[in-house]
Amino acid sequence: MTISITLVIVIITCAISISGFSNQRVIDDLIFYPPAIQGRNQYYRFISHGFIHADIGHLAFNMIALYSFGETLELLYNYNCLFGNKGKLFYILLYFLGLIAASVPDFFKHRDSYHFRSLGASGAVSAVIFSSIVLLPTSGIGIIFIPGINIPGYIFAIIYLAVSAYLDRKGGGNINHGAHISGAIFGIVFTLVFVSLFGHINIMDNFIDQIRAAKPFLPDCNF
Repeated sequence: MTISITLVIVIITCAISISGFSNQRVIDDLIFYPPAIQGRNQYYRFISHGFIHADIGHLAFNMIALYSFGETLELLYNYNCLFGNKGKLFYILLYFLGLIAASVPDFFKHRDSYHFRSLGASGAVSAVIFSSIVLLPTSGIGIIFIPGINIPGYIFAIIYLAVSAYLDRKGGGNINHGAHISGAIFGIVFTLVFVSLFGHINIMDNFIDQIRAAKPFLPDCNF
């Protein structure tokens, strides 16, 4: 039985996050802390912060979302029309570069702020979700608090970005909405660029055809 990369990431993230709930040193050593990156060259924090979470709810929300979208996207990346046998490599790149890309704006904004810290895999999870939406824009996305209600992915994307932008501008709270936006945008750009370079579909035509179709379908190869 082959274990997916998504499941491996979920297991490792859960193990490290749970250990951090009772060990503050784990949090301090891995959390995204711009002054430590700039002053002590601890660049690993761009990635390590994605393996720790604030509490069990934060962890569960991110890992459920990652597993729900990541399993499907990982299989889709392995599809011959996309990356074929290099699909797993591109999936790994999407996830970990998503962690970095989601944190870069915060680094430049808060590199001299000794009170700013950030943790969680939300940026990478957003990259995975939005990569999936680019490829299968009409796949239904459930609303967790309204059972039985699904909305097309591309409509969810618009609402998600608009709400995140509003909340980020409003400020307050402990959720890093800016990282969600940056991760989502990275997921879109990554998919557009790398599928165009290495895939065998016209990604814009696929997006339009998917929206026009009665239901989602696997992209058609353009060999």
